[in-house]
Amino acid sequence: MPGKEIEKMKILFLCSGNSCRSQMAEAWTRHLKGEQIEAYSAGVNVGGLDPRAVKAMAEAGVDISGQKSKLVDDLPETDFDYVITLCDQARETCPFFSAKFKVLHRTFDDPPALAAGAGDEEEAMRHYRRVRNEIKSFIEDMPNNLKQE
Repeated sequence: MPGKEIEKMKILFLCSGNSCRSQMAEAWTRHLKGEQIEAYSAGVNVGGLDPRAVKAMAEAGVDISGQKSKLVDDLPETDFDYVITLCDQARETCPFFSAKFKVLHRTFDDPPALAAGAGDEEEAMRHYRRVRNEIKSFIEDMPNNLKQE
């Protein structure tokens, strides 16, 4: 119908510190699926935005430098269609969500933990780039991959 706005699906990406993976997922969703999906991200703790995550996303043409790390309680009250936990800690400590939300889990490696053992900055960034690309692939398959759980 002309003039009728289609309601977007609302998704919250939840991770431990909302510093890297959930920030990437939120940004990729807005960048790739912004017409269909309204994306949010939060953490079970606040870790601050990871500078290497900012750099990795910038290399892919997506600017996340203006995003900030936030807790679920910092978000506006929203009826999410899906809450997607991106790490085991978030899944284990996931705050209670209304039964009308579907909670899914999709684990991605933790780039900061992997980079901690890197010999140099380039090796550290390889972890961020790999996870960035894995998250992008996951987002590209939305919303079809939400039905698999």
